[in-house]
Amino acid sequence: MTDSSAPRIEINGRGTEADPLLFEMLSGQGHFTAMQVRGGRVRGLDLHLKRLDAATRELFGVELDGELVRGRIRHALRERSQDAAVRVYVYHPEPGDGPVTVVTVRPPVPEPEAAKRLRSVAYQRPAAHLKHLGGFGQRYHLDRVRQEAYDEALLVAPDGAVAEGATTNIGFIAGATIVWPDAPALQGTTMLVLRQELDRAGIPWTQRPVHTDDLASFDGAFVSNSQGVAAVSAIDDTRYPADTELVRTVRSLYGAAPWDEI
Repeated sequence: MTDSSAPRIEINGRGTEADPLLFEMLSGQGHFTAMQVRGGRVRGLDLHLKRLDAATRELFGVELDGELVRGRIRHALRERSQDAAVRVYVYHPEPGDGPVTVVTVRPPVPEPEAAKRLRSVAYQRPAAHLKHLGGFGQRYHLDRVRQEAYDEALLVAPDGAVAEGATTNIGFIAGATIVWPDAPALQGTTMLVLRQELDRAGIPWTQRPVHTDDLASFDGAFVSNSQGVAAVSAIDDTRYPADTELVRTVRSLYGAAPWDEI
């Protein structure tokens, strides 16, 4: 007899045995972090682990042990190259158990070389401080701007306040200072690593409101995410030099940032 209470999933009309945990994953209630692994090492590993723990506490009311996560990443990498693009997804705990983690391993992504063209869109991520799974809006806008030959969507509020890219943080060059927008946005790991390296190098940075009307006043811009740091050559009709000295310095500082062993 068939157990009518057992979960069933069909993919392209073909039935498959379904782990009950799969239904939790399909719900979209969760969060994740993305990292590039080189030689079994990651930049800002402690920042990744702290963010995973903080988001797990906020969403699910339980902690996520960083050493457990490290062990699961190592386990996922055991039969693969030690160079990889890795994501760690976290889902709601099963009753009486800890959070569900899923680690994915894909081929590594090289650091960006070409400068990026951005188009601003009126959209803000809900609960923007979380790297959550509700990414339809940002993906929708990213796909739309790419159809128009842009590389990234710049998310702005209805009043023109700049927040973040669809998949990046954005920084601006104002003379000798780096400016990050002060708006609801994800505190990306690469951005946080950059701030540490800027502090070590004695290069000033600040966080303050930035609006689309301000874009032409800056001397340059760059974006950052788990893949690295890239110069920005244009936002809408505002153009920036792609090789300003401070952007080159930012890219160099990130390239020299320490790697942590998983």
